[in-house]
Amino acid sequence: MTDLRRLGATDFHILPLVLGGNVFGWTADRTASFAVLDAFVAGGGTMIDTADMYSNWVPGHKGGESETIIGEWLKDSGKRDSVVIATKVGMLPVENGSSLSAQAIVAGCDASLQRLGIDTIDLYYAHKDDADVPLDEVTEAFASLVKAGKVRALGASNYHAMRLKTAIDTARAAGLPHFQVLQPEYNLVSRHHFEGQLQDYCVENNIGVVPYYGLASGFLTGKYRSADDMKKSARGGGMADLITQKSGVLAAMDGVAAETGATLAQIALAWLAAQPGVVAPIASATSVAQVEDLLGATRLVLSAEQLDRLSDAGA
Repeated sequence: MTDLRRLGATDFHILPLVLGGNVFGWTADRTASFAVLDAFVAGGGTMIDTADMYSNWVPGHKGGESETIIGEWLKDSGKRDSVVIATKVGMLPVENGSSLSAQAIVAGCDASLQRLGIDTIDLYYAHKDDADVPLDEVTEAFASLVKAGKVRALGASNYHAMRLKTAIDTARAAGLPHFQVLQPEYNLVSRHHFEGQLQDYCVENNIGVVPYYGLASGFLTGKYRSADDMKKSARGGGMADLITQKSGVLAAMDGVAAETGATLAQIALAWLAAQPGVVAPIASATSVAQVEDLLGATRLVLSAEQLDRLSDAGA
């Protein structure tokens, strides 16, 4: 069985793969979502990631659809004590206010708790930085949720290095709980959001990193290799630049696949899980077969030479 990894300085120990909940209530209906969640936990999965704004981009949706399905699954399956639940606040539109105002954070938490049907959110993220709100207000609001027992640990998503450091320094100076986890965009073909100052800071300060877009919206599965492939799905239209500029990455991955017998999705996620600071990449699935493929990444160990070859191709 794959060893669990400690998530930064938190008390959580998780499989080096997190199940993304962005598809629940969107491209996976309730039945499909339940099947995916069941398969993930049956395969050793330990952490589920969602957000209050999933999936408000769908016509007729207002956000909270993913949390609602996860909450129904938790109640139906009885698996609450078997999983770490992570959700986020700060990207759902707020009337007459800022997305990370104290009021928005506290109200968002209460709404998420209700939809999830749980007493405590294990890991609560600021979904994105909000420069309009003083950091001490953000810090105090999140700390109040920890003090009230509504949240166990705090994380930040989409923060730049200096803002993450300043936010953590602000909390520490006040003796309050601080962000212990970072969720950045990071994958083999999108490196600049994380590598450099942000990665160095996380490694030096034991900030657990849980990257999203680990498969680059499907590009790193090998699904999109030509202009014709762009017609395969709604996401295909955005693949033109990657197909033109990053075909060498797929070629390098094909080579590693031939050597290991692994799928390209497994290789992409195993590369991520081997990067300094990274605890577990996030990936979503809409079928049991996809879950089983993703879980295979947690058993794949790439050699140093293979990792270097992939890194060089994606640079």
